[in-house]
Amino acid sequence: MGEAGAAGTELTRRLNQSMWAALGGPGDAAEVTFTGGEVLAGPFAVSHVGAASFAAAGAAVADLVSTAGGAPPAVRVDRTLASAWLAHWSAPVGWTRGTPWHGVSTDYAAGDGRWVRLQANYEHLRRAAAKALGATEDREAFARAIAAMTADEAEQAIVSGGGAAAATRTLDEWAAHPQGQAAAAEPLIDTVYGETVLGAGGSFASGALAGWAPTPERPLAGIRVLDITRVLAGPVGTRTLAGYGAEVLRIDPPGFLEPEGTAGGGDLTLGKRCVYLDLSTPAGRDTFLTLLSQADVLVHGLRPGALDGLGLGADARRAAAPGVIEVTLNAYGWTGPWQGRRGFDTLVQTSSGMSTELMRRGGLPGPQLLPSQVLDFATGYLVAAAAVRGLAERARTGRWSSWRLALARTGALLRSAGEAPAEPALGAPAGHWYEDRVYNFPKGPVRRLAWPATVERAPLFWERAGDPYGTATPIWATAPNAARTVLPAS
Repeated sequence: MGEAGAAGTELTRRLNQSMWAALGGPGDAAEVTFTGGEVLAGPFAVSHVGAASFAAAGAAVADLVSTAGGAPPAVRVDRTLASAWLAHWSAPVGWTRGTPWHGVSTDYAAGDGRWVRLQANYEHLRRAAAKALGATEDREAFARAIAAMTADEAEQAIVSGGGAAAATRTLDEWAAHPQGQAAAAEPLIDTVYGETVLGAGGSFASGALAGWAPTPERPLAGIRVLDITRVLAGPVGTRTLAGYGAEVLRIDPPGFLEPEGTAGGGDLTLGKRCVYLDLSTPAGRDTFLTLLSQADVLVHGLRPGALDGLGLGADARRAAAPGVIEVTLNAYGWTGPWQGRRGFDTLVQTSSGMSTELMRRGGLPGPQLLPSQVLDFATGYLVAAAAVRGLAERARTGRWSSWRLALARTGALLRSAGEAPAEPALGAPAGHWYEDRVYNFPKGPVRRLAWPATVERAPLFWERAGDPYGTATPIWATAPNAARTVLPAS
């Protein structure tokens, strides 16, 4: 390994240590070995944060395995494969994947020399933005409307109207912005531990809730995960849990579909069953609470207050499922003036100055996004790590826990990493990087890159292709066990 590779590996290791500390991981965690050294080009440490998040998820799984006895298995992360996973997802075989980007989701020049990024891949966001700007839903109309406004005026109009947009700022402007300061001051992962919960009969078995312990070869087998997330970070986290053996049940409102390019190969639903459930109705809420009462983990990425508005606030959820581990995420953070603002990775990049910095450095005519939606991906793998850490702590102590993450806080970690060391740029994926198997997904067969994080004796793989949305029945497929029949400690 050359000097550049050693510097890149060391930066990745330091980032992973920060993540592990944020996860409250024990000091005797699994040893993580980093190999490989091809990275996504650019001044930001995109590949390093990404590889560190893969390592965090792997270390969490290894720690969970150790709760059944013995030392944590070793973890190895291939930084080249991690970089490839951040950029390439999967390769269709004999068909072409559509783009997830609608034509109007782009950057528009505002009247004050700045830019506005519009995120409108979903129909309701396009409709809201067009109404707010008094425009039709086409690129030219949006461009004319935004050109007649300042960037801040356009951003505020779209956001107030229920759309999703971000005005460009510089890195320094974001550091001085109230929301930038709020996000940077938050913990990378905000964790709350609750009271001890007891298994059926009020007893524990070997320090864990009675009826469940991790199997080293399939660590999450028997675990149920209820998934209410949208593209991209949340689904990345829950599909990782499915890859280690959890049963993941994804809930969407009737008729919901993710943007075509993200869903066409089953990438977001990989390993999951998908159901439609109308949570605005009494029947839908009752079904949700029944599913939740039988679950081990709830992951949700709805905006703050969304579940409360449906009568499914924290108190209702905890009453239905006293022992559930809850992991939630949002875009801009949990404090500050924008804590409830709708956002996506690309918008956070724009708000926080990253796209402007890439434009400045490259001498480009307009903003430039990072080579990967790494805020989504890294947050997603940290979502998985948080869920697994919650399971490990519940196994050791019987305590439930809740975990909160935000794309903007992950962005602050990326920014704090400083200038990325000079390392070989990632090229096109080589044939031997892919698994031998071919997955049969709804839109056609795909090949997947080999998973970059190896946990000794516990391979990650998916037992089912991604289901089409809304095609499953809202019941759990695995048999219940005593680990889920929990009562508050007395």
